[in-house]
Parts: sequence; structure tokens; C-alpha cells
Amino acid sequence: QVQFAESGGGLVQPGGSLRLSCAFSRNIFSFYNMGWYRQAPGQQRELVAMFTSSGTTDYSDSVKGRFTISRDDAKNTVYLQMNALKPEDTAVYYCKVSMWSGDYWGQGTQVTVSS
Repeated sequence: QVQFAESGGGLVQPGGSLRLSCAFSRNIFSFYNMGWYRQAPGQQRELVAMFTSSGTTDYSDSVKGRFTISRDDAKNTVYLQMNALKPEDTAVYYCKVSMWSGDYWGQGTQVTVSS
């Protein structure tokens, strides 16, 4: 099992920045992959950014060049730096990890981009 501590969401104006954090209760090297997903009202949950099992990163086309995923292995934490935010980035953002026993999701943090 994995416990998550997500933080960093909030209300920001278009063009602004936010940094999301997701701290895990397990050693980060327990995971095959880890990343961030989001779900806007009435839409399906979609991948935003992730570290793959090979250690590379993968981004949704809609956030490339604006969002950056990073990690601090010593703190068992993954981050999502979001710059140049747009109203269409408004969603609940979820942290997800995959390990031998299955996929685990964080509780989500709301990001609202509005003037």
C-alpha cells in the first residue's frame, strides 16, 4: 500500500505558476513509474506528465514546454512545476504510482486557472 501527501494546488491567474508536490509513504524506488494525471469536470482523467519505468519522462502534448516533472529521491517526492498556466489547465490533479501490487492514486488537488 502507498500513502500520498499531495499539496500545492490553488487558484492562479492565467499566465501564472504553481508547483504541485506528492510525497510517498514508501521508498520511491519501489515504483515502476510515477506521475501526474488530471481530470476536468465532465472529462476523462488524462496523463499530464510521468517518469517511465526506464527513467525517462513523458508529457502530454498540451503541457509540453510549460510543465516540468521532477523528483527528490531522498524525500520520496515527485513534483510538477506548472508555468504559463491556461484556463484549460483547470482540473483536479492526481499523483499516481505503479508497483508490483498495482496502481495507486493520491487524493487529488484542485488547480483553478481564472482571472
